Amino acid sequence: MEATSKRSIHLCYENGDWMSQLPENLWDVPLHYLSLPGSHDTMTYCLDKNSDISVNESKLLQVIDKCMPCIIHPIIMKWSITQDILWEILKWLQAHPQEVVILACRNFDGLTKELHHHLISCIKMIFHSKLCPKDVVPTLRNMWTYGYQVIISYEDVNEVMKHRELWPAIPYWWGNKTATQDLIQYLESMKKNGRPDCFFVAGINLTENLEYILEHPFGSLKKMALSSLPFLKLWIKQQYPGPKRECINIIAGDFIGNHDFVNDVIELNKKIIPPLHYYGNETELKDVSRLSAS
Repeated sequence: MEATSKRSIHLCYENGDWMSQLPENLWDVPLHYLSLPGSHDTMTYCLDKNSDISVNESKLLQVIDKCMPCIIHPIIMKWSITQDILWEILKWLQAHPQEVVILACRNFDGLTKELHHHLISCIKMIFHSKLCPKDVVPTLRNMWTYGYQVIISYEDVNEVMKHRELWPAIPYWWGNKTATQDLIQYLESMKKNGRPDCFFVAGINLTENLEYILEHPFGSLKKMALSSLPFLKLWIKQQYPGPKRECINIIAGDFIGNHDFVNDVIELNKKIIPPLHYYGNETELKDVSRLSAS
């Protein structure tokens, strides 16, 4: 089946140069210790009203889909967005040469080896020398020095082993909750377990289930997401980036252009106390002033 796409997202120009505007003391801090705004499910492959329901969905939803596809499919479409913006991203990067994007490719339902090869070839062809290899410490200074602007996370271990341009899958803290408070409790419990060593995502996106969709037939993912943002905004402002156990890295949500989400996440980087320096492959940041004084 051919992929279909709709452009329904515009790249944010208000914060288009926020990385280059970070203070110099953060240029040597790995990106996985900074606070980065992210978008959940920005691109969805091969989704239209004739697409099959994912095998990851509940058995009940799959059964209802078989019996009443003319009812279920239009409802599902309202809760999903299909986008194909790789070329748009390249154009944006060319206009913002000191900015870095992280693209997480995952949920490869039905993707054959041939399609994996095609997708990876497209990624390499489009981004070419802007792709950051996974053996590079991803600090802003390193990225700027070598002209790297794109980090590709790929959720297929075999393909990651074949290509140095593909980074391992980025863990995503997905609460799978329909209620905001339940989602916050989930995120707090994950923080107590400790953050991963490299990139990871704290997802502030609520997730509809069959019961919720049937109870809100005239609702949409956008309405669901926007109603939760004021409460999640308060949670975001309480977070800290960095290497410690309860620190965050990427915070991703749906419809991130609303309620100052991007600004709030970027502002968290002001909580990183300078001067900080990154030593080789160690998994923590050192306070240089304290080291020199000891």
